[in-house]
Amino acid sequence: MITKTVTVSNEQGLHMRPAGALAKVVKEYPDCEVILNVNDKSVNAKSPMQIMAACIKKGSYVKITCNGAEEEMVLDKIVAMFEDGFGE
Repeated sequence: MITKTVTVSNEQGLHMRPAGALAKVVKEYPDCEVILNVNDKSVNAKSPMQIMAACIKKGSYVKITCNGAEEEMVLDKIVAMFEDGFGE
């Protein structure tokens, strides 16, 4: 199990498009569990609805926890997405 904390840089936070993009990448690795911890909530990163329901705003700190097969590669991909602002 590995973790890393990132900061949300998107002006509108993790709305539908970035939440869907994140969930799509995580679903490519079914043997790796990915949990996002933010604002005292834990959400399954494979669920775009849970990500959006967490109301993750710009400037929020998100702790990403990956556990399972290829966890380092999955974490690196997710961190890169956050650092790139999900292409927005």
